[in-house]
Amino acid sequence: MRHVGAHVGGMRRMKRSRKRVQVLISHASQDDWVARQIAFHVKRCGATPFLDVLDLEQGDDYDAKLMKATRESRELIVLFTPAASRSKNVWMEMGSFWGQGKRIVCVLYGFTIAQLLKDKQVPMAVKKLQLVEIDDIDKYFRQLRRRVKKAGCSR
Repeated sequence: MRHVGAHVGGMRRMKRSRKRVQVLISHASQDDWVARQIAFHVKRCGATPFLDVLDLEQGDDYDAKLMKATRESRELIVLFTPAASRSKNVWMEMGSFWGQGKRIVCVLYGFTIAQLLKDKQVPMAVKKLQLVEIDDIDKYFRQLRRRVKKAGCSR
């Protein structure tokens, strides 16, 4: 496998000549730091994270790059926080993945699963998704590592 590396936002990005498991991370801008930590761990699992604050540069066509990432990503992690629950972009990204039948995992931060399930503002479709509280995210990372290995994309 041929790798071409470049440093982006303190993380080394790897372009692979073979197929890869790309994971888009959706979040509210107020939650950038936590989203970066999730991206770091996604990368450690052997997958390629797509995170706007790391992968988009000033002057880029934000919508076009995001749509491309949505098509190329196999799954979506939504860092679901109070701020993200009010973000139109987060809801659009979730809708895009839902419409494509792709895996969506909501990582709850600032909510518990019980609180989210009781919230009448949250659509039933979200309540039926895979919900993970931030303290239990290691289980998701173990599962992602297995999916990457199964896809033959691990480093």
